Amino acid sequence: MKKLPKWVYYKQVFQSKFQAGCVKAKIEDNWINGYEIGPVVEIKKLKTNRYVVRYTYDELT
Repeated sequence: MKKLPKWVYYKQVFQSKFQAGCVKAKIEDNWINGYEIGPVVEIKKLKTNRYVVRYTYDELT
């Protein structure tokens, strides 16, 4: 049975996809040249046409 990743949601809701993209890039850049495997980072659109950023530390991709 395949294990689903556990997502961590960033604490802020963004008005635009651009704002969410900036936070996504910042989270991804924190793991470049690091010792850990970087997280999978996603931008999700809400029904209210706002955006959230979520990421996981699980090694599932």
